[in-house]
Amino acid sequence: MKNKMKSKKAATKRFKMTASGQLKRKHSHTRKNTWAKTRKQKRHLAKTAMVHSTDQSRIEQCFQ
Repeated sequence: MKNKMKSKKAATKRFKMTASGQLKRKHSHTRKNTWAKTRKQKRHLAKTAMVHSTDQSRIEQCFQ
């Protein structure tokens, strides 16, 4: 009997796959010291970003 491959739960919580196969991620540095950041910084940090192409294959292995 073959065992089923499980995805890494840490990766599933941090990344989402788009329809085109890219990975979305969130920015860091959003929780603490928001008083020290400008409105523009906070606004840009709130948006999602794409995972860099050099890291994409390494993270995709966690989803198998």
